[in-house]
Amino acid sequence: MTTFAPDSLALNRKLPLWYQVSQSLRASILGRCPSDPLRLPTEDALAEHYGVSVLTMRQALKELEAEGLISRHRRRGTFIEPSARRVSPVRLLGSVDAIVAQQSGERTTVLGHGSAAVPAELGEHFPDLEEAVVFRRLRCDGESGEPTNWAENLVRPELAERIDLADLARWPMTKVLRDAVGVRISRITDTVEARLADPETARLLQVPLLSPILHYTGVTYDASGRAVDVARIRYRGDRFSFSVTLEADAD
Repeated sequence: MTTFAPDSLALNRKLPLWYQVSQSLRASILGRCPSDPLRLPTEDALAEHYGVSVLTMRQALKELEAEGLISRHRRRGTFIEPSARRVSPVRLLGSVDAIVAQQSGERTTVLGHGSAAVPAELGEHFPDLEEAVVFRRLRCDGESGEPTNWAENLVRPELAERIDLADLARWPMTKVLRDAVGVRISRITDTVEARLADPETARLLQVPLLSPILHYTGVTYDASGRAVDVARIRYRGDRFSFSVTLEADAD
């Protein structure tokens, strides 16, 4: 029987392996095509694919099962839940694949794109630019169709011209820049703060004006340390929470 083929993953040995694997597999599952198989490879095959132990893979799968993204059946195998509710906390753990996973999985509509002046509050990230290309997207729950968040990405013009809008409708900007455009991403800095919904956010997310939202800002840097993308995402406050995991140093 044909099985689902997850994306590859470059492991960061400074972060919990099970977490990285679970987030990478989560992004693959939520970004899959409707025609992709629902059956996952065996634990052994997945462990070999990611280069981890079977015990690590088992812990990663347990995380996805608890989230409701997969179901496991003795003797039958592990299957993706096509109707799983795709809502999760906003988690920050220092992994590019974790950021990709966080942004994946909902039905995305590209609202538009075009050149615009770099806002004064973001000028420090693009000191050499007067204009950037802004991509605007609305994400909705795949099952109910309810709006969950909307995003603006400010991207360097020379990179923006290489972006396929069809890719943006399927994948997060981070994945498009890394895997489709070929940007070598070195790091992403994140800020999450509480704000009140402005008129545009209230309209797009279908929430009352001045209702609470989570405002995420992520700055993506390439291997030379240059900012290539600034993402500003507004999450509905009734659909998301903010979570940070801190790992203690080994004795």
